[in-house]
Amino acid sequence: MTFASLGLVSDLVRAVADQGYDSPTPIQAAAIPAILERADVMAAAQTGTGKTAGFTLPMLQLLRNKPPIGSNRIRALVLTPTRELAAQVHESVVDYGRHVGLRSAVVFGGVKINPQMMALRRGVDVLVATPGRLLDLHQQRAVQFDEVEVLVLDEADRMLDMGFIHDIRKILARLPKERQNLLFSATFSDDIRGLAKSLLRDPVEINVAPRNTAAETVKQTVVPVDKERKTALLSHLIRENNWHQALVFSRTKHGANKLVKLLDRDGIHAAAIHGNKSQAQRTKALSEFKDGKVQILVATDIAARGIDIDQLPQVINFDLPHVPEDYVHRIGRTGRAGSNGEALSLVSADESRQLRDIERLIKRAIPRQIVPGFEVSQNASAGRSAEADDRPPAQRRRRPSRPGGNRDDSGNNRRRGGRGRSEGGGRPGSSARSGSARTDGNRGPRTA
Repeated sequence: MTFASLGLVSDLVRAVADQGYDSPTPIQAAAIPAILERADVMAAAQTGTGKTAGFTLPMLQLLRNKPPIGSNRIRALVLTPTRELAAQVHESVVDYGRHVGLRSAVVFGGVKINPQMMALRRGVDVLVATPGRLLDLHQQRAVQFDEVEVLVLDEADRMLDMGFIHDIRKILARLPKERQNLLFSATFSDDIRGLAKSLLRDPVEINVAPRNTAAETVKQTVVPVDKERKTALLSHLIRENNWHQALVFSRTKHGANKLVKLLDRDGIHAAAIHGNKSQAQRTKALSEFKDGKVQILVATDIAARGIDIDQLPQVINFDLPHVPEDYVHRIGRTGRAGSNGEALSLVSADESRQLRDIERLIKRAIPRQIVPGFEVSQNASAGRSAEADDRPPAQRRRRPSRPGGNRDDSGNNRRRGGRGRSEGGGRPGSSARSGSARTDGNRGPRTA
């Protein structure tokens, strides 16, 4: 199967080839034809499966060859939960649309609003936005919704988790009733289905991956270790395996900062990204990590959402997340688009319950690996489930799940549906792309 066989025009096929892709992923093969037929789509796909191109390519084809859009108007709106993801999606719009002559822009919070207002003044064909900043711009009459033809909700499950449902409903109420709606989510939870029912009309439902499962291309390993020796073990693994690019997850902002200092003291160049970092700091850290100037990037869950690094070889869970689903999102940063990756979790005895919940979620036991010199001490015998218990989770004695919500990287309890406007941080180039970006190519007459 080729991209041309899905019905894409030659200019888009050429842009895809420019990015090094020659055959579509399963989500692309299913979504592109449906979107080209102007159907509403409800799609579930894991991160790293190519879903961004799955909606970007057909959307660009539907919008090509149209007359110039009016001042402060937009034709397609893509809503994302975080700045990182917004910048990533806009980058794809620019890359794939370079030969079709469309204007695009990206807007999100945490940066000055005036340049974004200027970018929208001439009108754009595709606007990628986070909900909070979009509503701010609309309130100031910098963007009007009366000509929107296509709406995309990307990572809808995360938007609900972060409390954007009220903002989303405000936006939906202002959009034209006649439009195409595309909803992409990692899962089809009850909340997502409820949102879809109010949003989509007779949608094509696409589900290319089992719910809450990790990609088969990711090798998962648990390394039992005493809590106080985690940093020493991480330094050992980095040197022993000669890791030059690894993404390390910390549960808290304070923990991320502390780990960076300890690694730097050990001669390992590291940087942190989290909610307390400024837009410029986060963009710089991510850019230097992608360029190889920073060896280890330490991130909290929310700050890492939307990070897209080609062929990232390792993801390390320095701390296990309290919410099992976050584990799947974390390790989805590696093993993307069919490439192989490795996810290593450093697990201490006090994290045995989180590990058990993760294995129950993914319906498999994660293999254990003892690192010589870092064996668990006898005092940590309570962490038996974090050691060599390879029985399937169903055969282990069940305990009630841990009560309470997840703590986000601001230190507050995060519950499904809770109010929040944490819109992440930018990715390399996002400052330059936060204005309008006109792609190459000429506009032709409108076609049917």
